[in-house]
Amino acid sequence: MNRARALATAVLTLLTALLLVQGAGAAQAAGYRYWSYWELDGRTWVWATQGPSSLRPADGAVQGFRFAITENSAEASRPRTTQPFAEICDGTPERDGRKRIALVVDFGTPEHAPGGETPPEGRTYCASVAEDASAAEALAAVAAPLRYDSSAMLCAIEGYPRTGCGEQVAAADPSDGPAEPASTGSASTDAGSPGPSLGLWAGAGAVLLLGGAAVWQSRRRRG
Repeated sequence: MNRARALATAVLTLLTALLLVQGAGAAQAAGYRYWSYWELDGRTWVWATQGPSSLRPADGAVQGFRFAITENSAEASRPRTTQPFAEICDGTPERDGRKRIALVVDFGTPEHAPGGETPPEGRTYCASVAEDASAAEALAAVAAPLRYDSSAMLCAIEGYPRTGCGEQVAAADPSDGPAEPASTGSASTDAGSPGPSLGLWAGAGAVLLLGGAAVWQSRRRRG
């Protein structure tokens, strides 16, 4: 029995170690707080492959900006509304030599805001700009003041946030909150996946099974 107890203790120790490693990984998770830039493709936000200063959207495009804490681009928080161009730019007439760009600005949730700041409500705009204007120029026409850092990274829209630009911070609650700004279209939300991964539990299960088999084998030999 002493050997069986020793094996059971070893199994529990390994399982505890696995859980501690998982917990440490979650505790060390971090991201960056910044404005991400998106393009609306139908009803889906797609990560922009160029920066707003380089991209020159065509007339009728919908561009999105979302402020959030993001660990990587694949899991970045998208703007929480997919309001189409026809709704955002309804009432803004076409003009010769100009183009209309619809803009969705999502200031994010309080969990993602810098300390002491409260995110404003989301906004939509219809910018009427020159035909060769960039997305950054369209944004500046309707949502000033903008703030950039020395590397031309967009740091603030309408002065939010007051300070900071792409700083590393602890990962925030994955909840995106309600759709914002209000829209008659469907909202796009991001769901996190907290808790131990499937691989962790599979490994722990294998350890327990092996440990149990060893205990059974030990008892069988002694029987």
